[in-house]
Amino acid sequence: MNDTTPPLHPMEREQLRAESTLIVTVNSSSEFHDDITDSLEALAQDDAVDSPPTISFTSYDELLETLTPHVLDLIESIRREEPASINEAARVVDRDVKNVHEELTRLAQLGVIFFETDGQSKRPVVWFDELTINLPFDPETGDTATAAP
Repeated sequence: MNDTTPPLHPMEREQLRAESTLIVTVNSSSEFHDDITDSLEALAQDDAVDSPPTISFTSYDELLETLTPHVLDLIESIRREEPASINEAARVVDRDVKNVHEELTRLAQLGVIFFETDGQSKRPVVWFDELTINLPFDPETGDTATAAP
C-alpha cells in the first residue's frame, strides 16, 4: 500500500486535536449522501454544522475488516505511548513494521490518525481520546446499538 495521504494543514490538525471523540458508524451510501447534502446545504446558508468527526462505513464487514482487534490495540497503544515513529509504534505493539505501516497508512487515509513528519521519521498521532461505534440495527426507526472499545 502506497502512502498517498495528503498532509494535513496545521489548522486541520489543531481542529482535530480540539475534538475528543471520533464517531464510527455504518451507513448506506444513500444515507451518507443525504447527510453530506444536508451539511452542504447548511453551510451554503451560513448555518453552523456542529457535528462530531464521524467515519462512516458502508457495511458491518467493512467496519470489522478495518477496525480489527489488532488495529484497535495499535490505536490505543499509539495514544498511550506516543511513539516517535512507525518503527517505534511497531515495537510498542510487538508487530512487524511492514504490517503496522500498512495499517497506519490505511488509518491515515480514513482520518483516524495523522502523521507528523520529523526528518525521515513519521510520527503517528491519534487525535481523539474516545472512539464510539454506532451500529444501526434498524435504520428506519433510528434504533442503534453503541459500543465503545
